[in-house]
Amino acid sequence: MELGKTIVAIRMNKYLKTNLKNRIPSKVLTFFTTGHQRSVKAKKNIFASFGLKGISMLISFLLVPLTLNYLDPTRYGLWLTISSVIGWFGFFDIGLGNGLRNKLSEALTLKDYKLSKTYISTTYAILSLIIVGVFIVFIIVNPFLNWAKLLNTPPEMANELSRIVLIVFAFFTLRFILKLIGIVLTADQMPAVNNSFTPLGDIIALIAIFFATKYSQGNLLYVSVIYSAAPVIVLIIASFYFYNGKYRSIRPSIKSVDFHYFKSLAGLGVKFFILQISCLVIFATDNMIITQLLGPAEVTPYNIAFKYFGIPIMVFTIILTPFWSAYTEAITKNDISWIKSTVRKLVKIWFIMVIGVGLMLIVAKPFYRVWVGDKVHIPFMLSAFMGLYAIISTWNNIFAYFINGVGKIKLQMYYGIIAMIINIPISIFFAKTLNMGSAGVILGTCASLIIGSFFAPIQSWKIIKGNAKGIWNK
Repeated sequence: MELGKTIVAIRMNKYLKTNLKNRIPSKVLTFFTTGHQRSVKAKKNIFASFGLKGISMLISFLLVPLTLNYLDPTRYGLWLTISSVIGWFGFFDIGLGNGLRNKLSEALTLKDYKLSKTYISTTYAILSLIIVGVFIVFIIVNPFLNWAKLLNTPPEMANELSRIVLIVFAFFTLRFILKLIGIVLTADQMPAVNNSFTPLGDIIALIAIFFATKYSQGNLLYVSVIYSAAPVIVLIIASFYFYNGKYRSIRPSIKSVDFHYFKSLAGLGVKFFILQISCLVIFATDNMIITQLLGPAEVTPYNIAFKYFGIPIMVFTIILTPFWSAYTEAITKNDISWIKSTVRKLVKIWFIMVIGVGLMLIVAKPFYRVWVGDKVHIPFMLSAFMGLYAIISTWNNIFAYFINGVGKIKLQMYYGIIAMIINIPISIFFAKTLNMGSAGVILGTCASLIIGSFFAPIQSWKIIKGNAKGIWNK
């Protein structure tokens, strides 16, 4: 009897091993190769992006303690503030990047490569003119700006900061133009390739920072140059590679520049520009508010918590990114059933993510201790509101990506303006008047975003059901 049981167990074990070995790869392959062609492409991009973002996140997490140990918390906070302030100028593209994304996606869907080339060339030309003008103005104005006062630092740092800001801005102008290759890839529903640029830049920065720690001591200028130059190097190589390869037929050229298409690109682009300005005020001013109210040292714990709870936002963004241009293609082909199914699936994924954020909050304290040690203290309230921010932000993005993809962004533009107007006063009120510190700043951001949490889903379902009228359909 025992011998019989043993024989059965052996055979069962052999059967399970054989079937698991054969079926699991088969099921994985089936998942990535079945379904609507648009969904298959999205799944492949999502899977690849997870791997790339995982590498990027790992490198980014390694960079924080490495840079923090190289600099002190105050200087590290200064770098974070400088980089965020310079990043504000990224919105000077007047929304043309997102305008190109939608228009190029439509042209590629219709296989109109001549129009695609015109869109790309014209966008490069316009953005080059804009950023060159802005850079000239910045060179003239910079000597008169007291960066020590603006960044709430000792007066003796004024000259050093002025030089650093100028160098960082110079690299930024190059990145401003070169980043368009990422827009082209995303419009062609290849966001995973675009997502590879960040980890490649991070690897360059990690290596350079490591050598800086070996051969120098706490030099803010070195850190600024390394972080600014790394992504530019990657974008130069990527632009050369793709425009001489896959996108050779649509690569930018002076002959294809046609400023008559400016209106077509900017018509949608200006609305995106206003949305970008709203995002600038809501998301990018936090470091400056904290620097002015609490000092640059407080920027460090805020950004560590922001980076930690940025993980679910990053994961959800990876999932969402392929769908922006996919929505543009679907609405062009009037494939409403696919859109409806996709949005419902994304909402289900969001509920799972909310549970994940709750678990992250529970383990936040020991995680911080392992990550950055006892050098920086992150209050529980700051972590809690960062978790709330992650939940609200990802919920809004489910519908914002759809609305952006179909180009019906006028209502979003209006409540974005309202959020922009109330964000800074509310953040200051919570942080200073209610004495909540940096936790009050992110709570102010949450309060500003809550408007879109109601209007965006309503507009999305109206468009999907085909009964959107008036402002809901503009």
